[in-house]
Amino acid sequence: MRTVTSGDIDLAVYEQGPAEAPVVVLVHGYPDTHAVWDEVTQALSERFRVVRYDVRGAGASDAPRATDAYRLEHLKNDLFAVIDAVSPGEPVHLVGHDWGSIQAWEAVTEPDSAKRIASFTSISGPCLDHFAYWARRNRGRPRMLKQLLHSWYIAAFQVPVVPELVWRTAGTWWPVYLRVFEGVRRAGHPAPTVARDATRGLSLYRANFRGILGSPRERRTDVPVLVITLLKDRYLTAASTEGLERWVTRLWRRRLFAGHWSALLGNGATVARMISELIDDIQGGP
Repeated sequence: MRTVTSGDIDLAVYEQGPAEAPVVVLVHGYPDTHAVWDEVTQALSERFRVVRYDVRGAGASDAPRATDAYRLEHLKNDLFAVIDAVSPGEPVHLVGHDWGSIQAWEAVTEPDSAKRIASFTSISGPCLDHFAYWARRNRGRPRMLKQLLHSWYIAAFQVPVVPELVWRTAGTWWPVYLRVFEGVRRAGHPAPTVARDATRGLSLYRANFRGILGSPRERRTDVPVLVITLLKDRYLTAASTEGLERWVTRLWRRRLFAGHWSALLGNGATVARMISELIDDIQGGP
């Protein structure tokens, strides 16, 4: 573990694997920590130097109090700070899950991002701008209604106080939820800090959705992108990732019969293989 500073925030960064190997950066989502990547890291670290970090507000990283401190702009800067610290001379292969993927999209669609990012694997976390355009195209259609039903919690998280009270007892009920609905039975998951992390992380939803969904930007990228669609995901439908060819120059798609968390905590070796195959492909392999 080491500490990387981004502005006035200290981030806890964890590295594993051969020191001279290509770097793969894994970014976790809500309400997780870097530990959600344990299975994926175990498989990837045989070939790659795997870098994980606790995003601001989670795990051992600093947690600013202001809601605006969780805007995508700051999350993107955190990610670039980590990339510059762990691989200053070579672009990294980036992987994001859930909110980790959402903030990674923000970095990947920045101008000249290909100088720092060699590839991007997105798992169950769309670019909010791309999603906003998709929602406009599908307004009133059944597929949009289906996605809204899957995303009920986003509106619920905008309510003051109540979500904080619910998450305060997450250490008791969240492990049961993961076991019953996701089949996750790995020791150490969720992290012991889940109640605190989930409460702080509500600012992710409150700081970003309204502005971007109401006035989306055109976000394009030349970085090679792999989208892994989780066929049992309770939160993001497969249809919501349609139309990415408009924004992504080089796009791959893979499907995995797994849930939102069971993809990583139960199918980690398969996810790692998909990531490795993308890296091999763009580097000229079979």
